[in-house]
Amino acid sequence: MTDLGATPYARITKLMDRLRTDCPWDHEQTFETIAPYTVEEAYEVMDAINRQDMTDLKSELGDLLFQVLFHSKIASEDGAFDFADVCDGLVEKMVRRHPHVFEGAEKPDWDAIKAAERSGKGEQKTLDGVALSLPALLRAEKLQKRAAKKGFDWPDTDGPYEKLSEEIEEVREAVKDGDVDEIENEIGDLLFSVVNLARKLKIDPEAALRSANGKFTKRFNEVEKRAEPDLESLTLDEMEALWQAAKRDGL
Repeated sequence: MTDLGATPYARITKLMDRLRTDCPWDHEQTFETIAPYTVEEAYEVMDAINRQDMTDLKSELGDLLFQVLFHSKIASEDGAFDFADVCDGLVEKMVRRHPHVFEGAEKPDWDAIKAAERSGKGEQKTLDGVALSLPALLRAEKLQKRAAKKGFDWPDTDGPYEKLSEEIEEVREAVKDGDVDEIENEIGDLLFSVVNLARKLKIDPEAALRSANGKFTKRFNEVEKRAEPDLESLTLDEMEALWQAAKRDGL
């Protein structure tokens, strides 16, 4: 291995310095150009966890750490902060959020602690600070949870069920009218209502949809495999029969 230092911290920081200096591609990157890779790496970590692949997880965590290093290096060149500052900031935040561990306090009031942090960042409204760049389902859930903490919530699942039925009918009406913008608007309301129902049932909507995607992929692949002579030659009823057969086989 190239001699970059005696400790993991020294090696990764020296590695980033060398890449930023000597690699033309790394040198020209900015926060904006590498941000998509940061998101992608986070999802690849999640994928490795879901597959319980520890070898892959170790690799993907390294890739995600590299993204943190990359952003920190760019920030240090601008005089904003460096990787050490990121580490120190993380430690300070975790100590602040765990007074029961580091200060002998009783069980902390998480909501109060986070509210104080948001206030310190100038976030005054309840929904301030819910990142716009989050996946839409996740952001919807976070918005709903924030609002619910202020009492803006149904007491049980009856309300979400009724709202879901209402939104389905509004989609039907929009489709009848043929207004594309209104259809998009109502589809958005429908999805938001699905997330709300999932939240009330304590189901992670992102995880639920990922599972559905995986299930659909397996079943469709099996339908395609069983299709004779090929999938395109079958009628919709024949495709449905193969789909149900795959379902019965546990796919």
